[in-house]
Amino acid sequence: MFSRAARSLVMRTGLRTRGTGTHSPGDAAGSQRRMTPYIDCYAQRSYPMPDEPFCTELSEEQQALKEKEKGSWTQLSQAEKVALYRLQFHETFAEMNHRSNEWKTVMGCVFFFIGFTALVIWWQRVYVFPKKVVTLTEERKAQQLQRLLDMKSNPIQGLAAHWDYEKKEWKK
Repeated sequence: MFSRAARSLVMRTGLRTRGTGTHSPGDAAGSQRRMTPYIDCYAQRSYPMPDEPFCTELSEEQQALKEKEKGSWTQLSQAEKVALYRLQFHETFAEMNHRSNEWKTVMGCVFFFIGFTALVIWWQRVYVFPKKVVTLTEERKAQQLQRLLDMKSNPIQGLAAHWDYEKKEWKK
């Protein structure tokens, strides 16, 4: 839960702290606003009621709306109620719980680096590494095997123990 709140804070505010901001009734929650330093309170699922309101410095329109709030709420329009909510809180629960599309960016970066690594490996195999070492050719391997058999290396349990020197073939 804390990681989701921290990721939400980083993604939406860019590590800025919440503080004084100004909203007009038609503004979205993510608009540019002034932030005061040393305020570290923000709404999250585990603590939805922060100690301070989201906007502390209000414009004239917002102050008029706050005065209108003191009267009957039946006289307020839906847009005014939303604007009052946005003065107090930064996000709704639905906005807090909304999943981000960050996984698409992460997966795109992962696939990009896998593809780039594959390209580098292919380039190394084509242009950097030698074609084939001489000692790994089939002809050279046969010569090495014949040399080991001719030297009778490890005749008790090794390679020479499985070779029949009279018939010149492997023992069965």
